[in-house]
Amino acid sequence: MKRTLTALSLALLLPLAACGNDDTTEGADGGSDSGGELTVLAAASLTDVFDQLAGPFEEEHDATVTFSFGSSTDLAEQVADGAPGDVLATADETSMGIAEDAGVTGDVQTFATNVLTIVVPKGNPAGIESLDDLDGATWVRCADEVPCGKVALAVLDDNGITAEPASLEEDVRATLDKVISGEADAGLVYATDAVAASDDVDAIEIPGADAELTSYYAATLDQAGDSGLAADWVTWITSEEGQSILGDAGFGSP
Repeated sequence: MKRTLTALSLALLLPLAACGNDDTTEGADGGSDSGGELTVLAAASLTDVFDQLAGPFEEEHDATVTFSFGSSTDLAEQVADGAPGDVLATADETSMGIAEDAGVTGDVQTFATNVLTIVVPKGNPAGIESLDDLDGATWVRCADEVPCGKVALAVLDDNGITAEPASLEEDVRATLDKVISGEADAGLVYATDAVAASDDVDAIEIPGADAELTSYYAATLDQAGDSGLAADWVTWITSEEGQSILGDAGFGSP
């Protein structure tokens, strides 16, 4: 079935949250019956790989998967406020904790890891070779409060880098876009983003960056329209086949 990728305006959908569980259907084993629609709210760095994961899932379950990608912190705050959705996937434990503290999640599963890297426009016109070369360059990273910004701050601190970015972006894909467009000489993104954009950027490994691994977390939401289908998605991304697809996209095992 054809899947839909969209940046949902969750705030506008809040009034629908109250009726989220009315149409829940589950099979005898707790999984979903065939058919249905699934809305997954996920960290921006999962954009490409979740699209890949959706295809086999939709075929097996005769379902349609809709994604809303963005900042983990923003998405977690929205579901904590009751915004509709079936599954939440975040790029850090702190963001998932916002939803957990609000009491709107099922069991939380760790399903992948990631590492920070430097990306530059193809051909590396500014000659960036390491974090030291960010001083004097036009470079960008994620805002402090989002997961990719937090890990960037940690990696920069570990390496004693004090150079200031030209801008702070709302999520990792916005950071990547600034580099692809040539607006920035370099950007700090996840290794998987560099893999996804390999035709448009060159990646420069950061020695020791694996000391600041990013872990990804997923959980079903209490407001899920189909709790069984939501549980099936979490099972799928943690399965051997799902992990293989994540691995091919550059993600590490949990």
